[in-house]
Amino acid sequence: MANHVQVKNGIENSRQFFNLKEMSHIVKVLDQNQKVHSDILQAIGNTPLVKLTNIPKQEGIKCDMYAKCEFLNPGGSVKDRIANRMIVDAEKKGLLVAGKSVIIEPTSGNTGIGLALAAAVRGYRCIIVLPEKMSDEKVNTLIALGAEIIRTPTEAAWDSPDSNIMVARRLAKEIPDAVLLDQYNNPCNPLAHYDGTAEEILWSLDDDIDMVVIGAGTSGTISGIGHKIKERCPKCIVVGVDPYGSILAQPEDLNKTDVQIYEVEGIGYDFLPNVLDRTVIDKWIKTEDKASLNMARRLIKEEGLLCGGSSGSAMWGAIQAAKTLKEGQKCVVLLPDNIRNYMTKFISDQWMEVRDFKPTVKRNLQWWENPLRKDIVQPIQTIQHTSTPAEALSMLRKSNAPVLAIVDDKGCITGVFTADNARKRIANLMGSTAEPLQNFSIKKYYKVDVADKPTLGLISRILDIAPFIVVTQSDLLHNEKPLGVVTADDLLLGITAGQANGN
Repeated sequence: MANHVQVKNGIENSRQFFNLKEMSHIVKVLDQNQKVHSDILQAIGNTPLVKLTNIPKQEGIKCDMYAKCEFLNPGGSVKDRIANRMIVDAEKKGLLVAGKSVIIEPTSGNTGIGLALAAAVRGYRCIIVLPEKMSDEKVNTLIALGAEIIRTPTEAAWDSPDSNIMVARRLAKEIPDAVLLDQYNNPCNPLAHYDGTAEEILWSLDDDIDMVVIGAGTSGTISGIGHKIKERCPKCIVVGVDPYGSILAQPEDLNKTDVQIYEVEGIGYDFLPNVLDRTVIDKWIKTEDKASLNMARRLIKEEGLLCGGSSGSAMWGAIQAAKTLKEGQKCVVLLPDNIRNYMTKFISDQWMEVRDFKPTVKRNLQWWENPLRKDIVQPIQTIQHTSTPAEALSMLRKSNAPVLAIVDDKGCITGVFTADNARKRIANLMGSTAEPLQNFSIKKYYKVDVADKPTLGLISRILDIAPFIVVTQSDLLHNEKPLGVVTADDLLLGITAGQANGN
């Protein structure tokens, strides 16, 4: 077994990685296609390896670059492989019984979709626990597959009682016949890639690969592929891609400590999963949201690969790493998931613009580049975070405002309260106005800071995809205080009044 170091609370503890070579293996025949599959789970894997042409040429890459198109798996991601493998293994061990057992899993979404897909086919109740950051498309797909969804705060650390991991562990203890498959610690995670993904890559390129670049999430993908490729092609350089804000890369001082939350989904963590084996990773590359998401859009537009944001991270990292390779050498980059999960996120120009990942579109309108004026911003009511939902609803009625800003003891905004969100919680989640106000707080909302001098054009673009915009002012310590709110009515009245006055 490979030696490995686990870090917890800054303390390193030695442990050993799984001996994948000595485990029970499931390897498909790769040079034959079945005419008919018995169910959709049999179509998992054997994804195409596609040579990239346009982007490598534009970036001055001399080697041959290939994309492993994992987004073409039935559930839309590389995680279909481990989901099915974990379930098959648990059934063989008698841990899962169809029609009786309940599958519970914390996930960033893709493993959840893979498990929900397999659960639908194999007859299991499935409960998925995922952070609020994850896209609505993932949630809607999970619901369509019959899974039950529980959302947790994005900002909760992995060992917080409120995190998706800890909530899933608690539910697994409370619900009869529940089984936590635990992708972070389950050896079937890297084993699925050791037996499947790696074998396919090696077969496609006749065991002749100079570099493989893979994003690190749970890290089972890179660990499993890395182990198999190192056995068969020792010269191959294994490159891990990790976003700033995550601690997976080694050494940790590569991280930007001021980055806390990043937009790219499916990669990076604030702890080291047991399925990560850093010993097989030769090089780490850190990525940022802007470069990653724009590269994902380039993969779609310039290579025709309908992939997701983490694919952009992997590709951006691959471009940096492949600059060291020469003509005739081969680099493989793994593209983990597809476009479906992000139609309202980085695929949306407005979503990219408000985060400054893309320049705001310019329109030939007299008012478009004008700065946001005070007369367009209506006052926003604030409510203390210690208040009750009933008090918040009463304040909304009296103020006739679209939103309340929830503030802490220093007057800094911690979230917003809306009647619509309260209705959804009470109607769909059976919440109660007796709960803490924090349970009704919306953490994901659109805002602009007056220090950034937002234009009316930007405000208009945001209102294309949001019912309101909170206007804030930040101090040197990045504490945000709410100043007001802008709705479509406010902007419309503001620009039409300006046109009447000749502005």
